[in-house]
Amino acid sequence: MRLVLVGMNHRSAPLAVRERFAVEDPAPALAKLVASPEIEEAVLFSTCNRVEVLVSTREAEAARVRLESFFARELCLGQLPAGTRLADCLYQLHDGPAVRHTFRVASSIDSLVIGEPQILGQLKDAWRAAVECGACGVILGRLMSRAFATAKRVRRETRIAERPVSVARVAVDLARQVFERFDDKRALLVGAGEMIELALEALRSEGLRGVRVANRTRARAEELAERFEAEAHGLDEIPELLCDSDVVLTCIGGDGPVLSRETMAAALHARRGRPVFVIDLGVPRNVDPAVNGLDDVYLFDLDDLSGVAEENAEERRRETIRAEAIVAEEQQNFAGWLSALQAVPTIRDLRTRAEAIRDAELERGLPRLGLDERQREGVAALARAIVNKVLHTPLSRLRREAEREEGVVYLEVARTLFGLDEEPDAAAGSDPSEIDADEGEGGDEGGGHGPVRG
Repeated sequence: MRLVLVGMNHRSAPLAVRERFAVEDPAPALAKLVASPEIEEAVLFSTCNRVEVLVSTREAEAARVRLESFFARELCLGQLPAGTRLADCLYQLHDGPAVRHTFRVASSIDSLVIGEPQILGQLKDAWRAAVECGACGVILGRLMSRAFATAKRVRRETRIAERPVSVARVAVDLARQVFERFDDKRALLVGAGEMIELALEALRSEGLRGVRVANRTRARAEELAERFEAEAHGLDEIPELLCDSDVVLTCIGGDGPVLSRETMAAALHARRGRPVFVIDLGVPRNVDPAVNGLDDVYLFDLDDLSGVAEENAEERRRETIRAEAIVAEEQQNFAGWLSALQAVPTIRDLRTRAEAIRDAELERGLPRLGLDERQREGVAALARAIVNKVLHTPLSRLRREAEREEGVVYLEVARTLFGLDEEPDAAAGSDPSEIDADEGEGGDEGGGHGPVRG
């Protein structure tokens, strides 16, 4: 079984491209993927900074081509920016590198903000969605389980998660560079998800008291507002709320912007020149990029936050050295499990072949021995025990060697020596006289019709 990962992230594609591929419900897309003959299992991971699809397959090249087509035909919403080639924005990883990448993502080593705590929860949500729609099976299920365990080890054994930093925290730090103080400012947060909640916590810690939360579902806005002593509003109230909002932070799902240039221009007129700091964390973007052309508006999106994140990452980057060692160890462990899994068909076929020969010989020989039922059962039990003991050492060795990189050689040799890919009669040998002459042994190995000798 092979693993193939195709995706884009904040390093390979700008936000103007990534927002065209944002996926809210992965189930329909996953159903189409696993219906393809070249793809066995699939997990689709979509966040504000990445969209990735990981699959297990028996045909790696065919799966890679299918995934490229999947991005272009199934995930892409609208036209890409002029001059943009999708192929230039995608990266492709196979087998070991795909495993390593998944473990690094789960451990937040590959994040825009190194050590952010949200990424693991988002990956778990992606895994659950794949399981619920039947797209995730044994291989990717095991891979996801090890990714979660790797992330926990990284957080437990390194300092990468000390003083956790989120994208929302970085956004508030950026606002701090514009305003010297927050206690006299008012903020409008559009959305009511985890990112907005984190931003609320960060703004409160900076002394901000005047906070309003606007959301499509007013009940959710009220729930969040109550916890943070804020005000709850509906999206239809945004034009009015903008007039006295100094900080605007948006992160809400949807197909188009919730804040247009016209709406912001009207609010600026009412504010009489007082500046507005706007941070758009939505993917697709929640704020019309044309807003940036207005005077007295400071608009930042996810791509703008990357520079601030880099400045805050140096200390965490030192911890990533230890984290990378953990990822490498866990990758090796998973590779051993995957290799051992390849031994299962050979072990099963070898046991099946041996047991088929045993049963055929018992069926042919027992009637000629004149034994009663108890004696017949005793001979059959003895035959089973002999086969089990003969198979024990080679099967144990196959399992053990299969965990090593060169273990595939043992599997191929076993299949050749025991003729596991041949017809049973051809593999066992159909000429008992040839065996008798060469080995001096009785028995009709290949299902021939000679007598059973003592």
